[in-house]
Amino acid sequence: MSKLFIVSNRLPITISRRNGTLKIQSSVGGLATGLDSFHQSYSSLWIGWPGYVSTRKDRDEKKIQQSLRKKNCYPAFLSKYDVDNYYHGFCNKTIWPLFHYFTERAVYDNHYWEAYQRVNKQFFSAVCQYASPGDRIWIHDYQLMLLPSLLRRKIPDAVIGFFLHIPFPSSEIFRLLPYREEIINGILGADLIGFHTHDYVHHFTETVRKIHGHEYSFGQIGVGDRMVKVDAFPMGIDYQRFQTAARSERIQKEIKKLRNKIGDRKIILSVDRLDYTKGIPERLQAFDLFLEKYPTYRGKVTLVCVAVPSRTSVEHYIQLKRQVDELISRINGKYGDMGWMPIMYMYRLLPFQQLVPLYTIADVALITPLRDGMNLIAKEYIASKPDASGVLILGEMAGAAQELGEALIVNSHNRWQIARAIKQAISLPRKEQIRRNKIMQRRLQRYDIDRWAHDFMERLDHIKVIQAQSRSRRLTRELTQGLLEDYKKNTKRLLLLDYDGTLTHFTGNIDDARPNKRTRQLLMHLAQQKKNEVVIVSGRRKATLDAWFGDIPLGFVAEHGVWIKNPGGTWRLIEQLKDAWKQQIKPILEVYVDRTPGSFIEEKEYSLVWHYRKADPKLTMLRAGELKDALTHLVSNLSIGVLDGNKVIEIKNRDINKGRAVMKWVNKKQWDFILSIGDDVTDEDIFDALPDNAFTIKVGIGITKARYTIASPAEVIDLMTKISRIN
Repeated sequence: MSKLFIVSNRLPITISRRNGTLKIQSSVGGLATGLDSFHQSYSSLWIGWPGYVSTRKDRDEKKIQQSLRKKNCYPAFLSKYDVDNYYHGFCNKTIWPLFHYFTERAVYDNHYWEAYQRVNKQFFSAVCQYASPGDRIWIHDYQLMLLPSLLRRKIPDAVIGFFLHIPFPSSEIFRLLPYREEIINGILGADLIGFHTHDYVHHFTETVRKIHGHEYSFGQIGVGDRMVKVDAFPMGIDYQRFQTAARSERIQKEIKKLRNKIGDRKIILSVDRLDYTKGIPERLQAFDLFLEKYPTYRGKVTLVCVAVPSRTSVEHYIQLKRQVDELISRINGKYGDMGWMPIMYMYRLLPFQQLVPLYTIADVALITPLRDGMNLIAKEYIASKPDASGVLILGEMAGAAQELGEALIVNSHNRWQIARAIKQAISLPRKEQIRRNKIMQRRLQRYDIDRWAHDFMERLDHIKVIQAQSRSRRLTRELTQGLLEDYKKNTKRLLLLDYDGTLTHFTGNIDDARPNKRTRQLLMHLAQQKKNEVVIVSGRRKATLDAWFGDIPLGFVAEHGVWIKNPGGTWRLIEQLKDAWKQQIKPILEVYVDRTPGSFIEEKEYSLVWHYRKADPKLTMLRAGELKDALTHLVSNLSIGVLDGNKVIEIKNRDINKGRAVMKWVNKKQWDFILSIGDDVTDEDIFDALPDNAFTIKVGIGITKARYTIASPAEVIDLMTKISRIN
């Protein structure tokens, strides 16, 4: 029976040595806390660092392994050098600032990178030690971005999921990373890649396209002969735990103590790790502005600021703490008096039993990170309100802002906007508070931590099914041998070959895709065999096909079926066509060329093509959709169709297609062998038109009517070379 492994930098259990004795305690905060309930309920096995720094001759490692195994945990031991250079170095001085858009703080040090690679290999060894083929392996976060690829190479059929819990930056930011290709390759080893928001999905897929050229369609990326799924899974919380705790007698007693201490003042709560991405100084400055701008609220509100110590030995964090301390001291000194301090400051980690009372009693939660992957604190606050009162002020750059739209969403850099939001929150009618919060509570209750994990696992299993279906269509060595034997024994053979994307790779400039010497010689050899008729079925203009292949005895289909030509014959229209419509359509395309730098128009005799392969992908996603909508509406009463191809939009006669054109050859004689190879949607008409016994092959992966798939034009050339060696 297969097992589920969770792999993360830290285990949910921390081991430490005090006075020579090993001490075991639960890890606090972050991923370990969020996933621990899922880990326990699903009896998963967890691999991670236990927080214990080991040495080569450490005698306690076996004791630790035995203790952790009772809790379904397995340690990956790290040395002090690796913790310093991998975790404190590459993870927190390179990846953390870069992925949070603090590019000026990112440190690029090869020693850090070498340690990161080494530790990922150590985790790889730990997983291989405990996991078996068929097990599901769920890898978490930015510390282990190389691990999916390491496991994929070792276990090609492994079931691997990867989830990034921090933001994935835009491609412009990510490409600042010197090790960008290695990181992307590492992540793409997974079968399913998850992010908190669709923005991060988009950033990742665009980065993959720009770095590796892998296209993204319907949530899937083709990586070689393997389909990788990328999707958004907004992480939930253990909603019921917070709701139940907030109603408990113990928490209610704590709330009374807090209320006696603070009085009847409105409580504004701020809870965060003391990290420069959390926007704590900006938040304090906004509170300062609120007290300055709205003096009537002085003495009537208290900001409870909980700052959890983080990376206390790092210089940036030391400076941040000093800045926060000074801001709080200045604001308290500026506005406070003997009976009231504006800010109650707690620089420590609060356990669950102390945190929930604060959530429950707080009239306002002020959560304004400058950039955050999700921010579960915002969700915990909403979940801890049994009466649904209170107001959440949430920074728009937190991932949670895309789910919690009923909160007051603010720009975390805009002090004036935050100050106004604080005033609005304090004066918001209770009825409106409850209306907003109940909507958010229902959403959080439906999509809690278990549902989040369950959805990820379901999607992981689903992509493996899709991959299996794709593999079943792959043109294997055995199938290739059968094709060659069938080809060899027959004497009336029809070969239908697309050109762009099939016999050659796509290029940014369409004129750069002219055939090389090997391809021309291959086609010449195939066409000269008396048993063969070879037809190039292309979207190219007939003049281009003549220029490139006119000296070879080939048949041709040009402009996706508009023109046909027999070997040694002349070009003829498949039917009489009109092109007057081009005068109406071309000006529209010219407008989109002007609005989309890098795009251009290709004019054929009976069609127009808007090419956008070289244009900015973000812009073309918008422009292509706009253009298709405009054209579809415009040509609805004409016999003109809009074809959405591979980085092109083509406008042509609706009834003309490659499938119809190739039937001119199919009906010529009783063929005993038919082979058709193509790569895009226009070739699907051929696959659909051919008899069931034809060998139809799609280049690339994806949904197709073809019987088989092949990975790339290079493999097509190899296949046709094998065919050419048979008389």
